[in-house]
Amino acid sequence: MDTRVLIAGAGPTGLTLAIELARRDVAVRIIDKASEYFVGSRGDGMQPRTLEVFEDLGVLDAVLAAGMAPVPMQIHLGGEVVGERMMFDPVEPTPSRPYPTGWFLGQSQTEGILRDRLAEFGVRVELATVLTGFEQDTDGVTATLSTGETVRAEYLVGADGGKSFVRKTLGIAFEGTTDESIRMLLGDVVAEGLDRNYGHWFATPDEPMSGMMFSPLPGTPHFQFGAALGEGETDVETALPAVQARLDALSGGTVKLSGLAWSTVWRPNIRLAARFRDGRVFLAGDAAHVHPPTGGQGLNTGVQDGYNLGWKLADGSPELLDSYEIERRTVAARVLGVSAGLLQKYVDGDEDAHRRGEDTQQLDITYRGGPLSPAGTGELRPGDRAPDAPLVDANGKRVRLFELFRGPHATELIFGDGPGSGYRILPAGSVATGADLVDEGGHAYAAYEATNGRRVLIRPDGYVWSIS
Repeated sequence: MDTRVLIAGAGPTGLTLAIELARRDVAVRIIDKASEYFVGSRGDGMQPRTLEVFEDLGVLDAVLAAGMAPVPMQIHLGGEVVGERMMFDPVEPTPSRPYPTGWFLGQSQTEGILRDRLAEFGVRVELATVLTGFEQDTDGVTATLSTGETVRAEYLVGADGGKSFVRKTLGIAFEGTTDESIRMLLGDVVAEGLDRNYGHWFATPDEPMSGMMFSPLPGTPHFQFGAALGEGETDVETALPAVQARLDALSGGTVKLSGLAWSTVWRPNIRLAARFRDGRVFLAGDAAHVHPPTGGQGLNTGVQDGYNLGWKLADGSPELLDSYEIERRTVAARVLGVSAGLLQKYVDGDEDAHRRGEDTQQLDITYRGGPLSPAGTGELRPGDRAPDAPLVDANGKRVRLFELFRGPHATELIFGDGPGSGYRILPAGSVATGADLVDEGGHAYAAYEATNGRRVLIRPDGYVWSIS
């Protein structure tokens, strides 16, 4: 084999998967057809669960430093500020949920951080390299590239977007709809005079729910903008003068636009691949599911596809590889329902269309009932996200459960006395000796519904594997 895994597509999904493989010393190559890296926002919202994934991957500090927390949305009607709204209700961190709200960072910046992390393992994205064909057999996949090279790999992963060459070559149906009646003008632009401590919604008093939204993009001078297009709007201009004219009609000409980085007319393309796997070839991210931008689910679901698939490809056992499609396709179908529901609120002019609740945070994703999750009872069961909690070691140093989980390994927790070779956690008020850890404040015992001798095995991707 020339490499163990060949990944087509170097967006957040492919990069996450490549990091997961590289940090396990699995030979991986990641190619992308683009001749240069995309510069723009696209998916700029990261959900709480994705922040937890990024902590494990070792990129969270960089993401937090480069990004920003959600900001209030100022409502401009007829050129006057009439109020403000929050997309998220303020939520304080808890011991089990350290990142309770989302975070904003342009997709190109997120990709840059992930590429830097991947480079630490000696792997770099191969630009201007197109996958032009592939064939698979019982032992591997033979791929041909636009460079003239032929690559032999054990596995191929198509993370190559909604128009995926890999998916089309496999003949896998992309089930769903493209709604031509709903269209949005999207892009990134500099907006002089807009307060970057806020998002901004511009509309007219007679149609307050039909307007134009601007969200500041941290680390850049740009705002991401979006505007729903009317049924009669055809051949929509996306150049700067047209975007300026659209805003002027809503704002009274108080905001000057410049530096248009990119713009496009977007149509809701809500689709789910019939299968996420064909033999030694897998689909992940937009190649497997495409979402409307409402709810900020697309990038996040793709990142977690890569996070789920990485440790399974590294292991290579049939049981783990078979579980990928079952686990992730079920999640993708659910998340598509959330995104589509929020999109419909926009179309209906629902005043709650900008609100985000727990159903978008992806903290409640579970693999219960899946092939790796035996049946259980209680609030926490196999397949659920493993909660965080603070602990104290024998030297008085504070340690979080997430720190124990971090890295390319499964983690065994043993509460009190009982058999096992994992981390032994003693009840609050105990005195730690040796390698034992004490449950500070009783949070770990509560989150894991622990009694003396309970043993919990955590998967490498931070979900409960078994409880005994």
